[in-house]
Amino acid sequence: MPKFYARRRLSILAAFTGLIASVALFQAPTASAALPTPVSAATARSYLATLTVATEDRTGYDRDLFNHWITISGTCNTRETVLKRDGSNVVTDSACASTSGSWYSPYDGATWTAASDLDIDHLVPLAEAWDSGADAWTSSKRQSFANDLTRPQLIAVTDNVNQAKGDQDPATWMPSVTSYRCTYVRAWVQVKYYYGLSVDSAEKSALTSYLSGC
Repeated sequence: MPKFYARRRLSILAAFTGLIASVALFQAPTASAALPTPVSAATARSYLATLTVATEDRTGYDRDLFNHWITISGTCNTRETVLKRDGSNVVTDSACASTSGSWYSPYDGATWTAASDLDIDHLVPLAEAWDSGADAWTSSKRQSFANDLTRPQLIAVTDNVNQAKGDQDPATWMPSVTSYRCTYVRAWVQVKYYYGLSVDSAEKSALTSYLSGC
């Protein structure tokens, strides 16, 4: 093959490779990348079928009864650990505070470059847990729940979205990114199942409906 054509083919190949890289660069982040992968929809449906259905009772709830943001390693607490896990190119200082990085919030599809714009959401809220069984737990178990990095329970999301969610369950609040809802309900059921928490009737109905489409 003449050298001119060989060089031209290499040039075209390089340009094509660059185009592929550019497309990959601008693709939306994988929404489920931040959260420990929840159980499958089929497993979530089987878990949901076993959960006790009960009326919620918030008597005596106090957020301080769930000791959250404990030290995980060195100077890093739970919040800082999740920020580092869920972000891209996160840089931290000697106190483990995130000084730079990028975070994608799968609830609303927003991307942030300041850690102050992120809340760490308890996917199953602390008040919701209290309402559905955590009022009978020991302080140690409530602490484990509030800082659980193993189950799909903690995730970095846009702060005002988390605040709008508050203590609502899937009967009254779901992520606005519809493609994330299946991940969300699978995680919700897994956490409730693992901790032996109950569901109320509206919550179970909503979970059943969403899981049927997963």
